[in-house]
Amino acid sequence: MRLWHEALISKLPRPQLLGQHRECCALRGNGWGKKHATVNYVFEHSPMMLVRYHQLIMEEMMNRSYHVDNLWQNPLYRGKSCEPWADRELNALDEAMAYPEHNETYLQECLDNLAGKGLIIAHL
Repeated sequence: MRLWHEALISKLPRPQLLGQHRECCALRGNGWGKKHATVNYVFEHSPMMLVRYHQLIMEEMMNRSYHVDNLWQNPLYRGKSCEPWADRELNALDEAMAYPEHNETYLQECLDNLAGKGLIIAHL
C-alpha cells in the first residue's frame, strides 16, 4: 500500500480512502519501522508527519460521514496492542509538514497507479 499524495485525498474513492486509513493505523502501530518498498520514506521522518497525514485522512472520512474511532484522534495513540508515542514526540506535530517525497512526480505516479486500477481523477 502507498500513502496517496495529499492533493488526492479529497478525490479518493471510498475503498482507497478507507484503505488509506487502515494503512495509517498499521504504520502508526506495530508496523512502524517495518520496511516496505512503497512506504520506507515514512520512517525517515518524525512519526508526527504520519500522524498529521492520518489526521487529513480522518478529516476527509468525517466529511463523508464515515466513522472514525476517536482513539486515533490522539496523536500519541498507536493502537490497542502498541505502546503510545512518547510525549516528547508532540513537539514535532506542530512542525510536521507534507512529506517532501510527495512532490509533482509522486503525484503523477499516484495518478498513474489509480488510472491503472480504472480510477481516473481529474480536476485537482
